[in-house]
Amino acid sequence: MALLRAATDLVPDEVDLEIGSIADIPLYNGDVEASSGIPDAVAQLQDLIAESDGLIIATPEYNNSIPGVLKNALDWLSRPPSEIPRVFGDLPVAIMGASPGGFGTVLAQAAWLPVLKTLGTQPWSGGRLLVSRAGSAFDDEGELIDEQVEKRLADFLDGFVDYVTGE
Repeated sequence: MALLRAATDLVPDEVDLEIGSIADIPLYNGDVEASSGIPDAVAQLQDLIAESDGLIIATPEYNNSIPGVLKNALDWLSRPPSEIPRVFGDLPVAIMGASPGGFGTVLAQAAWLPVLKTLGTQPWSGGRLLVSRAGSAFDDEGELIDEQVEKRLADFLDGFVDYVTGE
């Protein structure tokens, strides 16, 4: 979240970066979906994504892969399958992440690619942002204090905006 918050300060002025939350999305359960439908938190996030020109996924890396809670959110967001084209179809997507480890989120970011292709998105391959040793890049309040990471994040955001706008 600290990386996303820093991104809101560094995104170009003409861009509105809104942080969506997965905090209220329950564990996916097909029986719950069949009996109760799509939870409100999922439907709201589906609408937010569908109305967006692009999507940035900020991912941590747990056990060298995709965090289960974030994958769970994408599983819900792709329900029912008829919603996939509306929510994700041809959507430009960038992946960035921060980790306390030395390799950043390189394995999690690679693991996201088949998921994003399955959903019909257009993953941006023009840049990636891997923040390793995140504990030293952010202070205790979650503010970005590493000038090199700040520069890399600004360049990443500029590149993704160019990708989204076709510049």
